[in-house]
Amino acid sequence: MNQQFYLKPNVVIEPLVDKWYAWPHLISPATKAMNLTGRHLKIINSYVQSPLIHASAVQNSKMKGGPFMDYAEPRVAEVLHLKEETLLRCQKSMELSDAIKELDQMLKRQARGFSLESLYDRVPEILRGYVELVYDLNHHPSFRFFEALLYQSEFYDKSSQSIALWLTENDERPFCLSTPKLKDETVLELDISFDNEAIDLLSKMKHQPGSITEIATILKISEEHMELFNSFFTSQAPKKYEKYQGSKVRMRYFGHACILIETSEVSILIDPLISYYGYESSMEHYSDIDLPDVIDYVLITHNHQDHILFETLLPLRHKIKQLVVPRTTSGALQDPNLKLMFNALGFHNVVEIDEMETLNSPDCKITGVPFTGEHSDLNIKAKICYHVLIGKFSFLFVADSRVMERRLYEHVQRAIGDVDVVFLGMECDGAPLSWLYGPLLTDDFPRDMDQSRRLSGSDFNKGVSLVDIFKPKEVYVYAMGQEAWVEFISSIKYSEDSNPIVQSNFLINNCLERGIIAERLYGEKELFY
Repeated sequence: MNQQFYLKPNVVIEPLVDKWYAWPHLISPATKAMNLTGRHLKIINSYVQSPLIHASAVQNSKMKGGPFMDYAEPRVAEVLHLKEETLLRCQKSMELSDAIKELDQMLKRQARGFSLESLYDRVPEILRGYVELVYDLNHHPSFRFFEALLYQSEFYDKSSQSIALWLTENDERPFCLSTPKLKDETVLELDISFDNEAIDLLSKMKHQPGSITEIATILKISEEHMELFNSFFTSQAPKKYEKYQGSKVRMRYFGHACILIETSEVSILIDPLISYYGYESSMEHYSDIDLPDVIDYVLITHNHQDHILFETLLPLRHKIKQLVVPRTTSGALQDPNLKLMFNALGFHNVVEIDEMETLNSPDCKITGVPFTGEHSDLNIKAKICYHVLIGKFSFLFVADSRVMERRLYEHVQRAIGDVDVVFLGMECDGAPLSWLYGPLLTDDFPRDMDQSRRLSGSDFNKGVSLVDIFKPKEVYVYAMGQEAWVEFISSIKYSEDSNPIVQSNFLINNCLERGIIAERLYGEKELFY
């Protein structure tokens, strides 16, 4: 009874909202409501009508990332049951979605540049007191949410949140935005909200032994599920993390856009997306056993599901001293406030940073840098790049920024100076506007318009301008979604002929010709400065 056990390294702690993989737009009440009606129910209805079309589509590489459920065998009865549960449980969210659409259409019809005051009486009843009606300087009408109040309302329902525990042996998973989590005898789903401290206690057991009986009691594991729950634990201790004590700055690449910067005094983790799971893999990569016991700063660049991954962040919550996010108070539907979101999820050490604002500590200096592009030309403020200065050595993390106007970064360079290392995302094709933001749009729009407004990062011409401006000694292309453990989030699979690979090769070769160290990161990488 007193024996101590560890959570196995290949246990997935998967966060779910209404049985769908949790990502940021399923947390903020307004975006959750719109995704429920504009994504989830549409996919459910499509699957029920023709499961064979879905089965065929997921086998087609050109359809990867599309709105198709990925099940090997038809599961129509279960999906119908999910629909019934959703319609019953999510009534308030559906009402909110309908009200947002109604408000948007009312403003388009009736707001003609004159005072909006009389239109407050025509705001749908359930939205009254939660929105402000506004014009831009060209008299185009819109509205903004008092988002903090939505989190205090009936529209934020923590009971929709749960976590699924299961053992994985590989990186194969259905695309997360299109396939819900149906019942599986190998999966234990726990009806606990994401702010529950029990998630921290369970996560700690990956590195600190504890009592299975005690954690089972805290998580309220029923007797019928104890055998499965016991299978998630081992008496074998994991490899212990050895704190970095060197005199240099150590950089470790964990895959995609995840970089760990360490000195003997400070640790900084950017856009955490960690392959935790300790199964055999043909690709060398770091996992959570390579993370410090305490992470001083976690830096979030923007609000996309491959840069804010709750599956990584919730288990890390107990380690994080400061979570740094881009500031926004726009109240726009497409631009949820990240601090509000993380506070609601139990992160109480969230710091907002604005463009050209600096966080100073004795060990480092972190400055927010403007982030342009990659958001389909929507007015989204919750995005930021980071300039990190440690001693006299500087890193610039540009994430998926597309350099729309090089003069912007010339202005930035005059403020922060040249940098030693640039990290740049070059997924330069990107998905169309509708792929991510479609559920938030209330009107149909032409296909050619959709295709022209893409979630694209920099190509060679855009990227090389950063090299010209900041004169780095080293350039690393990252955030390409190439690693196997990222595919279920990004749906990306490249060949050597893929445009992002071709464009990033151009950039790397151009840098090498100039005597600049350059590489497209993949799997893992360790460097010292």
